[in-house]
Amino acid sequence: MEGSGKELLQNLILEPLDIDLYRGIGSGGETSTRIFGGHVIAQALAAAYKTVVSRQCHSLHAYFVRPGDPKLPVIYQVERTRDGGSFSTRRVVAMQRGKQILTMSASFQVIEIGWEHQHNMPITQGPEGIRERSELRALAAKIFDKEKQKDFTRPRPIEIREVAPRDFLDPEPIDDQNNLWFRMLDAKNADPAIQHCLLAYASDLNLLGSALRPHGLTWFQKDVMTASLDHAIWFHSPINFEEWHLYSMDSPFSGSGRGFNRGKIYTYNGRLVASVAQEGLIRKYKASSAR
Repeated sequence: MEGSGKELLQNLILEPLDIDLYRGIGSGGETSTRIFGGHVIAQALAAAYKTVVSRQCHSLHAYFVRPGDPKLPVIYQVERTRDGGSFSTRRVVAMQRGKQILTMSASFQVIEIGWEHQHNMPITQGPEGIRERSELRALAAKIFDKEKQKDFTRPRPIEIREVAPRDFLDPEPIDDQNNLWFRMLDAKNADPAIQHCLLAYASDLNLLGSALRPHGLTWFQKDVMTASLDHAIWFHSPINFEEWHLYSMDSPFSGSGRGFNRGKIYTYNGRLVASVAQEGLIRKYKASSAR
């Protein structure tokens, strides 16, 4: 079950400790060395959802304050900032060892009908016939030492198929346009709140890598230091994450040790369901480097 969709769903079931106070499991998912940023965002959103009724999240804005330790649980404290006639606002603080590792504000809205328009989905190769990331990693595992191979090939909950996968250690500089297809079959029959949490989790995958593409870099290289600094999501339409979605990303700017990245998430049939923005740390690694 480790690394599976079922494990991720289980990790979104938070333990209530007190009024608006919850505990979540920090381990599982993308990496064993620190808590994956999407994991904390997903749990923070799950905590916020426990304090609203008959409203759905339409946007969230999060800051990653400190790296999370996957060996420890995460405590989530929810502040009920406001409940209006149509909108509710929540602030969530995620903590370990009494220190904040993430802060997040989220807004929820009563479902309503309004004028609609959207940009068209980019024309790109579909998921059919593209190798899944687990297959690509299994083929490339030998480039790492035995200790890193285990983490590199560990099971992960989200199925990903990159349209133009790059060499893990020696990629050529390439355009910042970055497309992949993703889904999680175990999301089938999950309620709308959980679907949002799952998409929030997945939205942190490969996004920061967009800023590395023009420089011929990846986070697997020893001299490259990366970390997500903030993350924002706008939910536009209902989500069924058991189905294929296109994550179309780009990076309009990098500089000053940071890369800015954007993403649009479409259903297989071209409906825009979410937009994402993130700034990440990208710098040459030094033993004394501090975030």
